[in-house]
Amino acid sequence: MKSIYLVLDMENDLVAEDGPNGKGPLGAQVQGRGIIKKTAAAIAKARAAGVPVGYVRVGFSPDYREAPTTSVIFNGARQHGLFKLGSWGTEIHKDLTPQPGDFDIVKHRVSPFYATNLEAILRAHGIQRIICSGVSTVAVVQGCVRDGHDRDYVMTVLEDCCACPTQEDHEAAIRALQRFATFTTSDAIDFAA
Repeated sequence: MKSIYLVLDMENDLVAEDGPNGKGPLGAQVQGRGIIKKTAAAIAKARAAGVPVGYVRVGFSPDYREAPTTSVIFNGARQHGLFKLGSWGTEIHKDLTPQPGDFDIVKHRVSPFYATNLEAILRAHGIQRIICSGVSTVAVVQGCVRDGHDRDYVMTVLEDCCACPTQEDHEAAIRALQRFATFTTSDAIDFAA
């Protein structure tokens, strides 16, 4: 079964220690759970197995023309100047740097499937299984798993590479996804399977 590893929203505005969320609850969970280090190890494992890596990033034009005015979460991003494409904030964390040949998927909503190039990439490469992880579990990870499941992909989540602003929210998100995905860890995953 051909796989891809999707690294979800691991961009500076969300996960960098000196970024806007670095000193807040999400940053505390990312640092406390060792998300960056574990994700880097998972990326290296995927590459060693010949599995393509795709980086999903949320981002908007500087004037937020793609952001829905009806969205609480994206209005908050606009208000705080987050997720501006071309800025440091939408770059992937320095310890997870993309390499030539990796896929860059820019999204304007929570789901990485909505109005992006993701499905075209998956179909062009005959992908059947999506292995994913990122922040936050309650948003992009849930969106990816649910939408991928409904598009008939086999979904696998690296639980130890995911985080939410609270451990309770993370655990609730994982429980909610049990029917749609298989869960494993960065140590246990067999990317070649």
